[in-house]
Amino acid sequence: MKRRTFLKAGLAGAAVGTLATPAIVNAQQSFNWKMTTTWPPKLPFYQSGPGSAEGMAANIEAMTNGRLKIKVYAAGELIPAFGGFDAVQQGTVEMNHGVAYYWSGRKGAFEYFGTVPYGMSYQGQNAWYYHGGGLDLWNQILGEFGMVGMPCGNTGVQMGGWFKNPVKSAADLNGLKMRIPGLGGKIYATAGVKVVLLPGGEIFPALERGVIDAAEWVGPYQDRRLGLHKAAKNYYTPGWHEPSTTSDLIINKKAWDGLPKDIQAIIQAAARDANLTSHTWSEANNGDALADLVKNHGVKAQPFPADVLKVMHGKAKEFLAAEAAKDPLTKKVFDSYFAFKAKHDAWNDLSEVPFNGQIRKA
Repeated sequence: MKRRTFLKAGLAGAAVGTLATPAIVNAQQSFNWKMTTTWPPKLPFYQSGPGSAEGMAANIEAMTNGRLKIKVYAAGELIPAFGGFDAVQQGTVEMNHGVAYYWSGRKGAFEYFGTVPYGMSYQGQNAWYYHGGGLDLWNQILGEFGMVGMPCGNTGVQMGGWFKNPVKSAADLNGLKMRIPGLGGKIYATAGVKVVLLPGGEIFPALERGVIDAAEWVGPYQDRRLGLHKAAKNYYTPGWHEPSTTSDLIINKKAWDGLPKDIQAIIQAAARDANLTSHTWSEANNGDALADLVKNHGVKAQPFPADVLKVMHGKAKEFLAAEAAKDPLTKKVFDSYFAFKAKHDAWNDLSEVPFNGQIRKA
């Protein structure tokens, strides 16, 4: 009797081992992916270095112990700078690193997942993504294109841009040719600005040659690296148009669904790490870069005239409300974003604002 019991147990164990084998094999399956970006080669923060596309890819490879290797291509190396959305959708590449407002031609609602003029800071924007339903809405829209996505970087508050000539009032904006993407560009257009959309690598030559009169990029460190201070000296703040600009990682859904769950979780963790690392890297480097621009390169860093900020704020509110009224999906995202912002502002007005305005300066 004991012998029969032992044999049954042995056979059962063998069966379990046989059934478990495919799962073990699957868990060790390796993948080789391609990631394109909208960024020039070696551009800090975005393409290379801490919190960048290449940094995130390296982290994913390390955390998966080499099971997922990602070859990263800068803009123009495999596809044009703004070709990543189509390449991911078509399955030409598995993923792309960019900013969601570059894809607004497909769905206007994508703008809200890049940045919102006069919107929330890094803290509020990420709170909305991770805890306010923003990420769910984002993936609902991306799902229509056969993709999934997530935040993977953030600049924090950007600078307002470089201007060849001083801006003395809102009237000076009329007829100005300016490189500026996203909702900010569309709102500037309502003030008479002639908006030009250029990838990062083309901004300096256009500004230097006078093809454009003004340009915004990111902040002191990245702007200095592009050499924008050599083409213009008037550097304005704040970046009302981009108070918290999110880098987005978009992934072909079929490729995503083909990954084991643990690798999916690793990609999500690496993206969150890049989101934090990129922002803290910016905070650590922008101060020194700004001091260098002002002290050693003759840059005049200055606030926009009050009437510029007031006029553009009014135009932003009108534009955003009007655009939301045209499209139910945009309206859904608009309502979610601004309902969350109202709650976050109430807390921010009692925490960050008094600290920055009173305690820090005491």
